[in-house]
Amino acid sequence: MPATRSATRAVSSAIAQSPGSLKRKASPSPVPSPKKTRTKAAPKDEAPSAPQVTGPLERGKEPVLLPASLNFSFEDARSHLSSVDARFSDLFDRLKCKPFQLLEPVDPFKTLVTSILGQQISWLAARSITHRFVRLYDPSLPEKVADMPASKETLFPTPYQVSNTDIATLRSAGLSGRKAEYVKDIAARFADGRLSTEKLSTVSDEDLYELLIDVRGVGPVLHMFSIFTLRRPNILPVGDLGVQRGVLRWFYYWHNPSTTSSPVKIHPEKLPKSLTPGGDVEETAAQPGADEVDIPKEEEPSPAAGASALLPAPPVTPKKGGAAHDTNCDFPEAFTPSIKRTLASQELNRVTPPPPLPKGLSVSELKSRLDGKKKQKGAFLTPAEMEELTECWKPYRSLGVYYMWALSEEKE
Repeated sequence: MPATRSATRAVSSAIAQSPGSLKRKASPSPVPSPKKTRTKAAPKDEAPSAPQVTGPLERGKEPVLLPASLNFSFEDARSHLSSVDARFSDLFDRLKCKPFQLLEPVDPFKTLVTSILGQQISWLAARSITHRFVRLYDPSLPEKVADMPASKETLFPTPYQVSNTDIATLRSAGLSGRKAEYVKDIAARFADGRLSTEKLSTVSDEDLYELLIDVRGVGPVLHMFSIFTLRRPNILPVGDLGVQRGVLRWFYYWHNPSTTSSPVKIHPEKLPKSLTPGGDVEETAAQPGADEVDIPKEEEPSPAAGASALLPAPPVTPKKGGAAHDTNCDFPEAFTPSIKRTLASQELNRVTPPPPLPKGLSVSELKSRLDGKKKQKGAFLTPAEMEELTECWKPYRSLGVYYMWALSEEKE
């Protein structure tokens, strides 16, 4: 066919005039032999190579840390809260607001991953699994976390390393299949730029939720992450039972300062020990060899645990019975002595009289709910009531929330 031959001659002429044509002509075979491109197979007795764990980017990028600073004035926040409720000034004098006063650089990726690893398991199991997870990327670490030297420096894996780790390898560190998927999803988002330290630290609170709403497994820790890692000043976890209970007591005493009801103390055993729901842990000394026992196979969390539907309903404060201990949350220590004098101080109440209670609430209603007699579908306060009661704390509700976690009732 003339047209085909003409086209062939034109292409051949163009190739002959190209600078690389001599090399191509000198080659006896323009197509490389398959044998020349075949990768030499590893010996059968060799252990799996490192790239199976770390991926093609073994080092990846250095983590981008949130600086040890705030995007607001702590003194302004303290002054504002003390001006609307003089009792806050006494709390600030008694106890540091650690998330916003004791600052240090923090890696958001590490915080999110370790929070996912610690969900729904005891803090001992969480610590061991986290150690085994990190050891996948640094085999020089001792096999057992109990054998870790105090001076041993550990590097948390990068998003690139984790995103290139297969599910089976992650599960070998003790993760459930679902948690392995959550961790890979988070790592992939940091690796490809959908999530970054810069984005998380600069977007508005509303945009932050939109940014994280599709991230699997983050729902239960979103508000804790916003307060303790991102240091957002105006977060109100309306669904957290511990915060509800603290707010209820705080406002009950504000509106009824002459009460002589049971004393309220900062009770260490009632403080949350984790970013995640599941229950507090008794503060008992670890037994020798406690970290050396085999970790039982982790049960799969329910599908709802990572669903975006959890975002509108933040996590409840953990109860006694085995929550993961996570150092990313530095909760309040015990107040000594009892702070009843602060809560029920008529002198401080005269300095800053309380605003009217929301419609439907009265002092007697607050007391009934505090006693557990009139809970609203299992909650001490509804989201609308929480919003209205703490309206005067804006735009620094996170600082008030920090102290609310510490309020617990000690019955005589």
